[in-house]
Amino acid sequence: MRLVLAEDAVLLREGLVSLLTRFGHHVAAAVPTAEALLEAVAEHAPDLVITDVRMPPTFTDEGLRAALAIRKAGTKVLVLSQYVEQTYAAELLDTGEGVGYLLKDRIGDVKEFVQAIDQVAAGGTVVDPEVVRQLLGRRRAPINRLTPREREVLALIAEGKANAAIAKELFVTEAAVAKHIAGIFTKLDLPPTADGHRRVLAVLAYLLT
Repeated sequence: MRLVLAEDAVLLREGLVSLLTRFGHHVAAAVPTAEALLEAVAEHAPDLVITDVRMPPTFTDEGLRAALAIRKAGTKVLVLSQYVEQTYAAELLDTGEGVGYLLKDRIGDVKEFVQAIDQVAAGGTVVDPEVVRQLLGRRRAPINRLTPREREVLALIAEGKANAAIAKELFVTEAAVAKHIAGIFTKLDLPPTADGHRRVLAVLAYLLT
């Protein structure tokens, strides 16, 4: 299998190259930055990319953003990191088959790691349970902030009801419903945006609980 590897820590990068080579894979390029990763993928057209999340210059989410672009272009991707970078992780895992997200500190068996690589390359999905836990926790935690009445209102929104219908069903005024909805948006971290419908996003958050 032809691989491209992105890891900014030189010792780990070289160690992974040695390990992957030992198991019969060809590492076409091993690079330290997300920019170099994109260039290497364009040059070598690998079967699979293995990348860290936090790389130069800002050490935030460069690697994961590059991974998302690479996956959307059709190349299979395995993220190997110490961190669950939630901003783009869910979007990456939602790109379909041939994707993985493993945490470095939780890999306890080399052969299982290599098997995970083979599984992703074959079109499977491999995700560390801790990654799943954190992503679900991020989605569900805001819902727990809602009051029982706000949950009632959100449930009725999820049924497609307008403010007037909600007010009639709950025997309150439309002004009270509007106040509850404003509270829901605030607690779900849904500020006004030009490109997002907050009622829809709130319903999605509700349905994911």
